[in-house]
Order: sequence, then structure tokens, then C-alpha cells
Amino acid sequence: MNERKYEAILVKQEDGLTTIALNRPEKRNAMSPQLHREMYQVLGELRYDKDTRVIVITGAGESFCAGQDLKQYFLEMDSQPESVRDEVRRMARLWRNEMIRTLPQPVIAMVNGWCFGGGFTIVTACDIAIAAEDAVFGLSEINFGHFPGGEVTIVLTEQLQPKHGLFYALTGKTFTAKEAERIGLITKAVPRENLQEETMEIANNLLEKDPLALKAVKEAWYYTFYSPPDVAYEISTLISQRVTQQHGGRPGIQQFAKKQYRPGLGAYKWEG
Repeated sequence: MNERKYEAILVKQEDGLTTIALNRPEKRNAMSPQLHREMYQVLGELRYDKDTRVIVITGAGESFCAGQDLKQYFLEMDSQPESVRDEVRRMARLWRNEMIRTLPQPVIAMVNGWCFGGGFTIVTACDIAIAAEDAVFGLSEINFGHFPGGEVTIVLTEQLQPKHGLFYALTGKTFTAKEAERIGLITKAVPRENLQEETMEIANNLLEKDPLALKAVKEAWYYTFYSPPDVAYEISTLISQRVTQQHGGRPGIQQFAKKQYRPGLGAYKWEG
């Protein structure tokens, strides 16, 4: 991926890992139209970037994401031409859902602080989400006479049980990362001082894995999630056949048969 300066995000690439930080710390990294444009662009480029094997999304400063920028995304956008509003909303929806889920690389959300409203959709789109125990989560839309709109209610009905999702949407109460872990919103809550280390341990684990296999895991998971069992089976079979064809065989199983590695003790040696 070409090096480029962005206004609302920070992008760092090193040894197969690309970290994207939402970079509006003075606004708790609330999502502006410019941030949506830049995330749409960078994720579109990373899809084809062979040097990026794992992606981490986090927030600059002390917050992860406070949702949509209420002034820039709503009030100021209302005065824009319909074509502009539609385009920004299209990009905002796609990068936080379809684009992240369909990236061939695994994506980790490193939730370093405040995560509200539309910020939930980034967390739920990522394949893995690790949060600092003192991060604060909340759906505050009810407090200003609205509801979790856009993709928020949609993804919450997929991710959470009604008695959890509805409780926080109706009350506007905040909750901790430990509670987010309990109700299934995130993968794991860890002490603040361990957040970077825990996230990097997972990232390094994924960097050892065969990229073709990682892509196949994501495809099989998300495609079959929305499919009836018989269709899911056919999808899984087709993905398996494709991976075998791409490898020109079954190199991992062949290494196992030759006692060159043991599956429970790490990844097989794939050719990068």
C-alpha cells in the first residue's frame, strides 16, 4: 500500500501488521464524513495489499470511538445535496460492515477507551475485539430522543440477546468491558496495562498462519452464518476445494504425515 497522509486516521505498517487509529482524539474519535471517506479508501486498498496479513483498528488518545459526530454527520450533512449525503452514508455503512467482514485479512479491534453508538459497529464488524477493562460502552441515543440507528440496531440483533441489547438501548446506561465480554459484544476484556501486549500476542499468532487459510476461515464463518445448513455445507465444501487447489495439494497435512509439525503446537510452515 502506498504511503499517504490522512486527516482523520493514522496508518502504520510493520512486518505484516497494519494498524489503523481513528485520529480525532479531541472529539473522542467520533466519526466525521472525512473519517468515513478515509476508512473506506484505506480498507479498499488493504484488501489487495500483500504486505498486510493482519489489521488492528484502534483509537488515538483515550477513546476508541464515540459514534457519529453529531454536528458534522447529522446537522451539517442535512444541508448538503442529497447525492453527497447518500455517498457519505454509503461509505459509512460499507466500511463498518461489509468491507471489514470480507477483507481476506483478520481484523482485530483494540478498544482502548470510550466506545459509544456507531462505534459498536466497528467492534462487531471486526473478527476479534479486545478491550481495556476500564473502557466504557454505551448506547446513548435514547438520551437525546432517538434510537441506535443505521447499522447499530441491525448488528446488535445479530450479536446480542434481546434482554441485553434492548436493556442498554432502552436505558442508555453505560457498561464496562467486563460486561461487554459477558454479553458477547467483545472477545475479551484485559487490564489496561496489558491491552497492547494481549492484542499483539493475538496479532503475532495470526501472522504465523497461512493467509489462504485465514481468508477461508472468515469466508466460511460469515457466509454460513446467514445460510441454512444444507447451503452452508455446500459453501464450506467449495471453499475447502478452492484452498486445496490454491495450495496445489494439502501441504499442512503432508507436513504432519512426515512428522514435521504437530497441529496442537503451532502453525505449519507455509510459503509466503
